[in-house]
Amino acid sequence: MAPGPGVRTVTDRFTRPLLQRRFRISLAEIRKGPPQDAPMTDQASGIRRKLITIFCADVQGYSALVERDEVGTVTRLKQYREIMVDLIGRHHGRLINTWGDGLVAEFGSPVEAVFCAVETQRRLATRNAEDPAMPPMWFRIGINLGDVMIEGSDIYGEGVNIAARLESLAEPGGICISGTVFEQVRKKLDIGFDFLGDREIKNIAEPVAAYRVQISPGIARPAPVQMPGSGLESDADAAIAKWRGQAWKLGVLAAFLLIVNLLTSPGRMWFYWPLLGFAFFLLMRWPSGVDPRRLWQSRQ
Repeated sequence: MAPGPGVRTVTDRFTRPLLQRRFRISLAEIRKGPPQDAPMTDQASGIRRKLITIFCADVQGYSALVERDEVGTVTRLKQYREIMVDLIGRHHGRLINTWGDGLVAEFGSPVEAVFCAVETQRRLATRNAEDPAMPPMWFRIGINLGDVMIEGSDIYGEGVNIAARLESLAEPGGICISGTVFEQVRKKLDIGFDFLGDREIKNIAEPVAAYRVQISPGIARPAPVQMPGSGLESDADAAIAKWRGQAWKLGVLAAFLLIVNLLTSPGRMWFYWPLLGFAFFLLMRWPSGVDPRRLWQSRQ
């Protein structure tokens, strides 16, 4: 028989205070937050995360320069790298690593990183002009602001990969920055920027906005012959060639469907429905940031 209203059972008298006590303990734990010794990163393995500005640089056509004059090229590379390392330090950056003709540094400020890159390219352009008898040595610089993993003195992660890819998009003697860097520096530096479009980067899910930094109209940068697969022009041509290959395959498939349609039901044309789907697919697959007029220019 159920107890009437206002009647407290024996169980009620024991369980209610216990539940209230547990509720007060839960509130106290929520207010206190997680334990101080619970790490947000894998500190046991020495890996931590940090938001930094990554600065990547390498020499355009370095292999050709070495083939032409190995000793002279290596000597000049050391001299040019000393200039870059000095400027990185002046702008509160930290040299992370060097390999071959490449260099990686980190900055706490995107503004300092871009300022350092501009000053570096101007100094190196002046150095090239001082010895016109020697083939010029042009560096390309890519800068990205991103979250990275730090282990000891090395850095890893998506942010580093993006910076390296932007470096390959830069012109000889030029600078290419990501959209995250552009948003931080566009109103803080007295230089111009050119939008290069959203670029697809290998192993990166979403396209990355890329910008060319206008260093100075007074500095002449005679670009060497573009190496296959490098530079902005070759990247656009490669993307168009890939798109044209997809269009060719779909065109062959459309012709096959037309033949099947004519042989099976010539009185009812249905092949144009998948043809519309193919056209929509090709429209969506057109390379981002590439002028469609280049499709005809590349065929001339």
